Amino acid sequence: MSDGYQYIDAKNAYINPVSGVLKNIPNLVEESDLLFFESSAVSKRLEELHSQPIKIVDSSSLLEIHRHLFQDVYEWAGKVRTVNISKNGKPFFNGERFSTGFQYIDSLLTEFVAIQPNHKKAIAEKLAEILDNINFMHPFREGNGRAQREFIRTLAFQKGYFLNLNPPNNKFIYDRYMKGTIESDVPLLTALIFEELTLRD
Repeated sequence: MSDGYQYIDAKNAYINPVSGVLKNIPNLVEESDLLFFESSAVSKRLEELHSQPIKIVDSSSLLEIHRHLFQDVYEWAGKVRTVNISKNGKPFFNGERFSTGFQYIDSLLTEFVAIQPNHKKAIAEKLAEILDNINFMHPFREGNGRAQREFIRTLAFQKGYFLNLNPPNNKFIYDRYMKGTIESDVPLLTALIFEELTLRD
């Protein structure tokens, strides 16, 4: 649904071949209608997670978060994509290697858990590394950005910090987040996360 993305989906696993729109639970056939419905539904589910976060235990929690966010929109919510994706000619992680990718994310999570809560810089560095690797995996057909931001937000929360990489009325933060993820600029993501981490009371 985003500009610059290309999908290898010859069998129309995700796309309605008549409308050209992603297959969706309410059977919407106009792109604008689906975008509006998706945004509204996911915003509501995000509010639920902010009040009752999903505890992150390993990389499978990312699938659980995606399932919760998109449960009203797509039948495949919480399931890894079965098609390969590229953006502006740059391929994301090959779906056939997801098991290896998730194992690596688990190793990063183990390292993250070992960091003491008062080591803010180390927390920011590891969150940036986790974010960069999840973004490269791009495990879902749609909704990767929202799922990974909630995943990172929850990890920060579990260390005693607030973190919002897409705050309302602050395009500057979101633009830096986008630049960091698109260009795989871990130092930029580290600096951004470090600046935006605030201690919970």
